[in-house]
Amino acid sequence: MYTTQPKKLLIVNILDILKRCSDEDHRLSQKDILGILEDEYSMKVDRKAVKRNLMNLIDFGYPIEYSESIRRKSNGEDETLYTDWYLLRDFSDAELRLLIDSLLFSKHIPYSQCKELIEKIQGLSNTHFSAKVKHIRNLPENMPTNRQLFLTIEILDEAISQKRQVAFTYNEYRTDKKLHPRSTEDGKVREYIINPYQMVATNGRYYLICNYDNYDTVSNYRLDRITDIRLLDTPAKAMKKVQGLENGLHLPKHMAEHIYMFAGGSVVVRFRTESHLVGEIIDWFGQDVSFSGETDGMVDVRVRVNAQAFVFWALQYGQYVEVLEPASLREEVKQAVMEMARKYGMEEKR
Repeated sequence: MYTTQPKKLLIVNILDILKRCSDEDHRLSQKDILGILEDEYSMKVDRKAVKRNLMNLIDFGYPIEYSESIRRKSNGEDETLYTDWYLLRDFSDAELRLLIDSLLFSKHIPYSQCKELIEKIQGLSNTHFSAKVKHIRNLPENMPTNRQLFLTIEILDEAISQKRQVAFTYNEYRTDKKLHPRSTEDGKVREYIINPYQMVATNGRYYLICNYDNYDTVSNYRLDRITDIRLLDTPAKAMKKVQGLENGLHLPKHMAEHIYMFAGGSVVVRFRTESHLVGEIIDWFGQDVSFSGETDGMVDVRVRVNAQAFVFWALQYGQYVEVLEPASLREEVKQAVMEMARKYGMEEKR
């Protein structure tokens, strides 16, 4: 129950009611608004005051919709009635659910921050939407715990915009299930000096596409493994000086070639597989993949991809994939599949 409030807050309370209680599927009459004002705000006002303040809100630019109808009064005059008031939303319920689901299935946002974000997203709708999400499954408690993630994103965004280097500590999990900083041979915490170019989200995680300053190749780092990041005054290395980025970063192409965000160069791979996997291959490698020689339910596939990533991918589809070229990659995949078959007693198909 709200405490008694002065009449000058009437327009604010009416706007709050529209935000909390209305949408296109839940419209309010002036009688409804009067009832909520009395029950929840301890405000008794007349219908004309409600209508006047609603019209003032519209004049102020608030996206409020309503319906008009004509009623014939007893004296024969026509009267315009205004009803079905509701506030237009910036996001539909479906869009808000999509945002919440993306948070629920993310693998890089710490549990407590994820809950806070979901509560803020719920606040963008009304009480009717909040009721719908009461039955969403609980977030797992074993999500990442690096609370510096959002600070890392903020600093990297500034560094990329200003084309400046950053320094940070890079961490890895150990058997105690906690993050530990990578160290040098003498046991000191290792500092990474990085030229940042782009942040991307893939496979449910955030990555930084960048260059480790000691080398001239592309590197990828998990953002949820970064701590103690600092923005440096030194300018970032130009992309054209980095192998693979000489012509700039073409993000869709880069992501299609680095499906697991492994670092290193890409190669052209040709392999034969079963035709029913065409959809999955396009999902993994994008539209630049090419198909040929389709016969008897089999098809040849040509794709440009990071070599290490392809080996990792082929292990998932080993019984369906025969690498044709390059020969070195064919042998590497063959050895990897044989090793997996030996370990797990699988029957090798190829």
